[in-house]
Amino acid sequence: MSHGPMIESPKPEAHERTECQRHILVVDDDPMVCMAIEVYLQRNNSRVTIADGGEAGLRALEHGQFDLMIVDIFMPHMRGFESIRIFHERASVVPLIAMSGYAFANLNSPAPDFLRMALELGAARCLRKPFTPHALLAAINDCLAEHRPDGGMASAARMG
Repeated sequence: MSHGPMIESPKPEAHERTECQRHILVVDDDPMVCMAIEVYLQRNNSRVTIADGGEAGLRALEHGQFDLMIVDIFMPHMRGFESIRIFHERASVVPLIAMSGYAFANLNSPAPDFLRMALELGAARCLRKPFTPHALLAAINDCLAEHRPDGGMASAARMG
């Protein structure tokens, strides 16, 4: 699926570092969210695969190798917590960031229970939409640092 010139990185030097790129799977049914995440991550030297729902995300997981998954909790045709559990079971070594834009009546309440539940089901981090690009990148970097076997040597050897 080609998005045309919109997804190309504006920095030509980013193409020279493709061997260092992390491959991130983004699973969300909202095309605007997907596009925003995709553009931002590509500008930060990541290769991005977009899946527009849980089923498409699971197919992508079967056919590709990913360094990280970003999965929306609430999507049609697959209940949110079920998707987090299934994605974690299918690729337990791949860190998963759960995200949700679920609206709450009381905006002053503490962290929502469903984000805590996502952590219990295997998510490494949770992001509440809307989140800033900085918060997204910080969560990704934290997850990748925590899940790097042998201090990064094993993942570097796999890529070579």
